[in-house]
Amino acid sequence: MTPDRPRRGRRPAFTREAITAAAVALADTEGLDAVTMRAVAARVGAGVMSLYSYAPDKETLLELMVDHVGGELLPPAPLTGDWRTDLKTLAHHQRALMLRHPWLPAALTARRTLGPHTLAFLEHALAALRPLPLDGAAKLEIFSLLTGFVASHVGHELTRAAAADSPGRATAEARYLAAVAADGHHPELARALASPGRPLTPDATFARFLNRLVDGLDTDHPHTETDPLPSP
Repeated sequence: MTPDRPRRGRRPAFTREAITAAAVALADTEGLDAVTMRAVAARVGAGVMSLYSYAPDKETLLELMVDHVGGELLPPAPLTGDWRTDLKTLAHHQRALMLRHPWLPAALTARRTLGPHTLAFLEHALAALRPLPLDGAAKLEIFSLLTGFVASHVGHELTRAAAADSPGRATAEARYLAAVAADGHHPELARALASPGRPLTPDATFARFLNRLVDGLDTDHPHTETDPLPSP
């Protein structure tokens, strides 16, 4: 809510938007650890101390970065009225965003503030959930659950993709699991591994996991006074 530029004094050479965009570009190419106030200052050709008038610390800069890329989710696709379909569409857009910005899943775990782009996307998600007979708190939990699922899944995708650069690793893992399944001590695992396989492409796997998550969300209903207390 602070102004993008100081209201008094000499007109600054930069804007908060430009500095945030530079930080995003740095994270996209070199990873989140490469984003320091000094590195961003060098990227925009500014003195390090001058950046602190736009972002007082790296945590604030990180929150600005998260909300900046969140603008890529806007405007969202029009709602269909089918909350399951709409929620899955939102999740697919979130995944695509995180794959474009591989640092984003890790950054989301540290974010505390909802910026304007994130709030606009949240508003759209809550509108998608309007037909669902749950209270507002439960709908906010669903949004958090969905975003957390997408971030976790994309993080796993990125890890697996990096591991694929070592062709021998996947072969070694398969050989290990086959040996464990055949040792007689893991009958359930042996049965699971013997079942027909499913498509293992990243898109198909994500869609399958997402369907299981979303299709079970309407099993949660608000507690009434007669409901037993949940187990700790």
